[in-house]
Amino acid sequence: MKKYITLFFFISIVFTSFSQEMADKETDDFIDDLFQNNKTLDEVLASFSEYQLLYLSMNYNSNTYFSGRDIGVHQYSLSPKISYLHYSGLSLNVSGIYYDKFDPKWDLTTVNIGYGKSLGKNTTFKYYTSYTRYFYNNGLSNSFENDINVGVGIKNKKKTIGTQLSGSYLFGADKAFQLASTTYFVVKLIKTPKYRLDIRPQFSVIAGDQTVELSRTYIQNGRLVTDYTTNKQFYLINKQVNFPIQFSVNSFDFELGYNINFPSPIGTETNLKNTNYFNFSAAYLFDL
Repeated sequence: MKKYITLFFFISIVFTSFSQEMADKETDDFIDDLFQNNKTLDEVLASFSEYQLLYLSMNYNSNTYFSGRDIGVHQYSLSPKISYLHYSGLSLNVSGIYYDKFDPKWDLTTVNIGYGKSLGKNTTFKYYTSYTRYFYNNGLSNSFENDINVGVGIKNKKKTIGTQLSGSYLFGADKAFQLASTTYFVVKLIKTPKYRLDIRPQFSVIAGDQTVELSRTYIQNGRLVTDYTTNKQFYLINKQVNFPIQFSVNSFDFELGYNINFPSPIGTETNLKNTNYFNFSAAYLFDL
């Protein structure tokens, strides 16, 4: 009897998009910090409470891994994103993924609508929920085109340590469930009214449903016959450590990071290697 596992490429794309959701939460944290620590912006916001913001960003990854795994194609990726944030807690996001060596290179577009609020005397607790629609450009049939995400986050009064936990329900032709958690701490190196420099190490864990394909080979009536069955199970999929350096000046935000993946075996996977890559992002915040 022989068993083997198939990791569907479109599922890996969904996990890549899920990583972007973690980046979305970091964007929210950055904007919260601007409100509280950037005196120049505070002076602008002091004149009105009903703010509306437009946040433009571009992220570059030196190499691309799916669920932390190396698929044998060494390529960089770009992820542009446009976010609109309303004082009520509503957010609208449009993002995409460009891969250097895929055909077509523009592989995925996501449209997201979300709502989140910070609570507590020092806004140390936050909850959020969102809906994401995936639009694939690879001409393939993809089982997951919708994502409903619910999450909570908590941080200390100084906002130097925090944890976020979220769950996602993916559905379309198929359905699946994912869990993710991220714990981070912030080391403030430089902080002035005009700019700041931080180091924000973080540790993330992703788990979710994966479809494992099994085969059974036997002899029937003198012929070799192979039967295939599939089984969906919940697995710990990947662990990731990030070491980003973040620099903010006025309405600009820059980040340079080093990332290490520690993929966990799924089904009969063996000899998985740790992977690593660099990322760089640049963003600008417009006050509408």
